[in-house]
Amino acid sequence: MNSSPQKFEDLSPTGNSGDDESLTVEQAIANLESADLGLRFYAAWWLGRFRICEAAAVTGLIKALEDEADRTPEGGYPLRRNAARALGKLGDRQAVSPLIACLDCSDFYVREAAVQSLEMLGDPVCIPALIELLQVGLQGEQLISKPDLSQPYEAILEALGALRATECIPLVKPFLEHPIELVQYAAARAMYQLTQEPVYGERLVKALAGDKLQLRRAVLADLGAIGYLPAADAIAETLAENSLKLISLKGLLEHQVKHTATSTLSAGAIKVINLMDSLL
Repeated sequence: MNSSPQKFEDLSPTGNSGDDESLTVEQAIANLESADLGLRFYAAWWLGRFRICEAAAVTGLIKALEDEADRTPEGGYPLRRNAARALGKLGDRQAVSPLIACLDCSDFYVREAAVQSLEMLGDPVCIPALIELLQVGLQGEQLISKPDLSQPYEAILEALGALRATECIPLVKPFLEHPIELVQYAAARAMYQLTQEPVYGERLVKALAGDKLQLRRAVLADLGAIGYLPAADAIAETLAENSLKLISLKGLLEHQVKHTATSTLSAGAIKVINLMDSLL
């Protein structure tokens, strides 16, 4: 659900989703050191978009996490942001420590990108740092009286759920009452992953009937991510694009296949396949 990188798209910095292969790998890596900030920014995106896992690409992107040259008038770090996103896609765990260091960056969106990439890399060593960020919005185990918007709570909650950080359940639960709906849904997603209690999955299913298309799209992504099978019919009937419903159902199907001990498809998997067929 993010605050919000797209959950279902991988768009270029210019907003295009096509396969822009105008660069070579060598050019993209070299461009990370270019005097042209635009070329550096685009190279970082390109290396992540095409999953260029070469050692030189990883090294260059890690170095870009400390860039001081590419600054917005508001103080943001666009190159750092793109580099952080790319490193999650490349899957090299040597990026974990540098990404944890990014959680202290003054740029909200760099912190958000770093959290999302740490989730993708899946190394539990980042859990204490994520918990520290989550606690900014808490007083003890309760939300602070004036809702805090300074941290990418949606991304943090999703990461803690994906990392199965069960020790932070008491800290995640208060965010079910956060004033921002996307944060509430991220908390429900995480609580389901951490507890497997259906009440949290059902909270997301109920949200599929909400008035706002943007929120319904986000919940589709959440349900796909947790593989909540009882949501299958509701997903198929949601007022949203069929393409997004198919992606969500694909998440349910993958979860069913992964957790079925035999090579035979479960009844749940067959049901999801039939629902996907009906949307094609």
